[in-house]
Amino acid sequence: MNDSSNELLDLLYECRSIAESAAEKIMAIYRQNNFSVTIKKDNSPVTEADFAAHHTITEGLLRLRPEIPVLSEEDAEISFTERQKWNRYWLVDPLDGTRDFVAHTDTFSVNIALIDNQEPILGVITIPVTGESFYACAGEGAFKTAPGQNETRISTKKMTDRKPIITVSGSRKGEVLENCLSRFDQYEIKYIGSSIKSCRVAEGAVDFYPCLGPTSEWDTAAGQCIVEQAGGAMTKMNCTRLAYNTKKSLTNPWFMAVGDPDYDWSKYIPDNPG
Repeated sequence: MNDSSNELLDLLYECRSIAESAAEKIMAIYRQNNFSVTIKKDNSPVTEADFAAHHTITEGLLRLRPEIPVLSEEDAEISFTERQKWNRYWLVDPLDGTRDFVAHTDTFSVNIALIDNQEPILGVITIPVTGESFYACAGEGAFKTAPGQNETRISTKKMTDRKPIITVSGSRKGEVLENCLSRFDQYEIKYIGSSIKSCRVAEGAVDFYPCLGPTSEWDTAAGQCIVEQAGGAMTKMNCTRLAYNTKKSLTNPWFMAVGDPDYDWSKYIPDNPG
C-alpha cells in the first residue's frame, strides 16, 4: 500500500461524497415509482437507478484516481486474465439490494471499496433512504454519519451472557438457515436487506450475520472493511478471511460477519457450508 494514512483518509472522504451523490440519483428515481426494470442473464433485476449510480460512481472514482481501475457490478465483463494484473482496484456495487429497491422495502445501499493485494483497505456504504453513511479505512477505525448528526466512531459489541441478535435477508429463509438458527438456545432476529446488515454488525446493533446463499465480491468488500475496522470479522465459514480477485468467478463462498471474533460462532455453522 503506497498511500500514507492521511492520503487514504482523504480518499475515504472523497468516496463518501461520491457515494452520497449516487444515493441522491437513486432516490430521485425511487420517488418516481415508475422506473424501468429489466432482468439480467443471472436472473437478477437491474433498474435505471443501478445504471445512474454506476455512472456517477465510476466517473467520480476515475476523476479522483484515474490510474486505479474500477470493477462495478454493472460493468463486470472484465476477464480474469485482465483482472489478475490488478494489485489495486475499486470494487463497486452501485445499488446493492435491487430487489429491495424494486419492492420498495427501503433496505438498499451504495457500496464502494478499494481493494489492495486482495483485501479491502477502504469501504463506504451509504443508505439512500435514511441518509446514513458508514465508512472505514485500514488502521483508522470505522465511522458513521447521519443527517443532523456529527460523525461518530463505531465499534462492534462483545458477546456477554445474553441472547445474540442475528440478522439475515428476508429473502434467504430456508432449510439451511433454519439449520443454523436451530443451533441457538435463544436469539433475536432482524430481517434486513443488502449490505446494511454488515453496517448493523459494525455499529454493535447486531452480533451475527450468516450469509448462507450466493453473493458476489462487490456485495461484501466495503462491509468487510467497515466490520473489521469496527472490531469485528467477516470470514468464510472456516473462519478464514474473505479475499478478492483470486479466481475467475466473482462469486463468494458462504460467509459470516460477527461482532465478537473471540466468541465461538463455529458451533452454529451448518454441517455442509458452501
